[in-house]
Amino acid sequence: MDIRALSRKIKEKAHELGFDACGIARACYLHDDAVRLQQWLMKGMHGSMHYMEKHQEKRVDPTKLVEGARSVIVVIASYLSEETQQDDQAPKISKYALGRDYHFVIKRKLKSLFSYIKELIPETEGRPFVDSAPVLERAWAFAAGLGWIGKNSNLISPGYGSFVFIGTLIINQELQYDSPLSTDLCGRCTRCVDACPTGAILAGKVVDGSKCISYHTIENKGKIPLQYKGRFGNWVFGCDICQDVCPWNRKAPYSTMEELKPEKKITEMRKENFFHLDEEKYKEIFKNTPVKRAKYSGLMRNLKFIQDD
Repeated sequence: MDIRALSRKIKEKAHELGFDACGIARACYLHDDAVRLQQWLMKGMHGSMHYMEKHQEKRVDPTKLVEGARSVIVVIASYLSEETQQDDQAPKISKYALGRDYHFVIKRKLKSLFSYIKELIPETEGRPFVDSAPVLERAWAFAAGLGWIGKNSNLISPGYGSFVFIGTLIINQELQYDSPLSTDLCGRCTRCVDACPTGAILAGKVVDGSKCISYHTIENKGKIPLQYKGRFGNWVFGCDICQDVCPWNRKAPYSTMEELKPEKKITEMRKENFFHLDEEKYKEIFKNTPVKRAKYSGLMRNLKFIQDD
């Protein structure tokens, strides 16, 4: 089978599996991203996320993850939904965490895509990745022509906005490669920069993770610095402010992937439900969602931080 036909079949299968878009990039060393990553780390913008310091070569070189890697297949899936938290006074949870843990949903579908490719080309070797391995997903999505990197450092798809999950499948087969978008469609817009209450979005599409609300409500396991008192709004797990104000998300279509729909047991929680949450109830409600990453103690810390405002 020639590479054009194979590439077309892979994309068709990705759509069949429920992904909104699929692009393919040549597996190569990401030199510019390696430089940016090193500078970001040297400035301490990763805060206490020390895992970011590890496996730097793997993050920018796919051949370190899959021997003989030649192609990076990238998929995106929208998680935007008309269903959201019903009580506007309730503590806020980032949209991506209102439903089932995307790691499992996306990876399962990527494994199905990989199995399909092996049926077509049995000698194919590869690995799927979803945000839990040293892979620069946004850089690969850009390289595969699926969007551009916005000022808030998120991938923005011209068709689906930025509320998208990204999955990658690195394989040892040559395919037909897509081209990156040649234009940064953010233009002069600075809405995300202006809206960030902690000043985490810097020039050059850089986000200082150590200032980000998402970092402090999820990754930071210590005390939240008092300098951010009164600046979190109602956010207790993640933050969508910079995406909510983005014009590209205004008309973005809702997700069609049923497995990613928000859970009613979360969206129906009222303010008082959060503040009277015991550990047993926490595990019952959030056990299969990304919120479990914060653990009960972390969510309680976050609730106390915004309650004291």
